[in-house]
Amino acid sequence: MTTVTIERLGQQGDGVAPGPLFVPLTLPGEIVSGTLEGDALVDISIEAPSSDRVKAPCSHFRSCGGCQLQHASDDLVAAWKRDLVVTALAVHGIETEVHPTITSPEKSRRRATFAARRTKKGAMVGFHARKSDAIIPVPNCILVTDGLAGVAPLAEALAVAGASRKGALSVTVTEGLEGLDVAVAGGKPLDGPLRILLAGLCEAHRLARLTWEDELIGMRVPPAQAIGNASVIPPPGAFLQATQHGQDTLTALVQKIVGGAKSVADLFAGCGTFALPLAEKAEVLAVEGASDMIAALDAGWRQAQGLKRVRTEARDLFRRPLLPDELARFDAVVLDPPRAGAAAQIAELAKAKPPIIAHVSCNPQTFARDAATLQDAGYVLEWVQPVDQFRWSAHVELVGSFRLAHTR
Repeated sequence: MTTVTIERLGQQGDGVAPGPLFVPLTLPGEIVSGTLEGDALVDISIEAPSSDRVKAPCSHFRSCGGCQLQHASDDLVAAWKRDLVVTALAVHGIETEVHPTITSPEKSRRRATFAARRTKKGAMVGFHARKSDAIIPVPNCILVTDGLAGVAPLAEALAVAGASRKGALSVTVTEGLEGLDVAVAGGKPLDGPLRILLAGLCEAHRLARLTWEDELIGMRVPPAQAIGNASVIPPPGAFLQATQHGQDTLTALVQKIVGGAKSVADLFAGCGTFALPLAEKAEVLAVEGASDMIAALDAGWRQAQGLKRVRTEARDLFRRPLLPDELARFDAVVLDPPRAGAAAQIAELAKAKPPIIAHVSCNPQTFARDAATLQDAGYVLEWVQPVDQFRWSAHVELVGSFRLAHTR
């Protein structure tokens, strides 16, 4: 038996003791004992608990792998996520005001991916256990909206109809304005009988849309999402902010940074999370690598009322970033790249020097790297706002406000 004191939380939410040793489900300051296996402790006993240790609000927390931090107080989790941002910036010598974390409430996740496996007697639906392929049923998940909470019967029926006995279905469910948008992956190849069976499930469960391995099975009503004053129909499985609260928070922050800009470039624009609300006051160029997402954005803009012009372009910004001469006419630039960041595009922004940049990120490390490039080019990082859409997880998003030093 090994006894250690937990010094801090690691980037994945595990406790870290000297060594380092990784100890899941522990908190800073706790004295714990367990069996040493490599660089981890297992079969853990809490000898002296932290004052921030709380009873997990979900009865499935110990077995389900969907959450990592329900044993910690909300204040500790929010402070830890803020510290992740502060630490990432400090690595690059960047100091700025980092605001307290804004956290989405319980039962606000409007999108989730469920695992569904066919069994001898029917099917099993839930989330994967920690570091395992085992599926844990979670009938009363406190993360997802009420609209998603009742999808188990649908997912079970999908698994019985079209899952292989060798693997689980991945059932991604998104709550829209007119019902659930369901995209299934990992199932049997479509044939005539399976297509008919799935179409029946789409109707029986009153789904807005059902796709199977990216092929449309049925669409009772368009699975629209409200983005600002527009209504957008995203492609199946397309990126969407995890909670409406998170989307509204990020949008308000970006609008605050952009201010009264009359011409804005929105890079990595997706389906228009920022481009469409910004178009209420500014002309926007929206650039996105996925052509189906940019088409959805364009259609949403054309059907909306009262928006200024939004030009769209499908373009791989990793391989073909916008160049300084293309960026010269914009008063502000917004970018929301994937986890890898936007090194190539940031390099061109550093040359072009638009007066204002609103940088949204889901990875503090790549954000800090790109922030250092902008700082070297004469930008001031005025403030950073962490946003937690993935409550009780190790993920954190953020928005940073950059302004050229001479424009302050």
